[in-house]
Amino acid sequence: MRTTAILIPLLLSAAPAFAQAAPPASIQGPKELTDPRIAEKLDRSMQALTNAMLDLKVGAIQAAVEGRKATAAEKRLTVRDLGRRDDPNFDRKIQRQIAEARPMIAQSMKAIADALPAAMKGLDDAARAIDRAAANMPDPTYPKR
Repeated sequence: MRTTAILIPLLLSAAPAFAQAAPPASIQGPKELTDPRIAEKLDRSMQALTNAMLDLKVGAIQAAVEGRKATAAEKRLTVRDLGRRDDPNFDRKIQRQIAEARPMIAQSMKAIADALPAAMKGLDDAARAIDRAAANMPDPTYPKR
């Protein structure tokens, strides 16, 4: 009986320590951020999107802005055609810029993957600080003296 009387207060006082969440193990970023195949996939997607934008027909829009009907030639006019007007090497320059972006995409993905654990830890620390601050706020329903 005496042992029970001693153990119950000890167990109750230790309950808040058990209620705390265990600190997270090492935070890891998604594996997709470090996979070179994903960077290649992004590069191919960027290339496809660029080609789709360059093949966008804009001649009819230009004619409409000018307040007239588009001719047959204007209806076929694309962004790529407009780019070629000003620069005969337009297509080569676009492809070169996309090729130069490949290493930057991979490098950016690696930088994000490296920074993600620290950012997640910072967010976790901030959440804990907010929880501590909220726990110390006075209860608005507590009667005033």
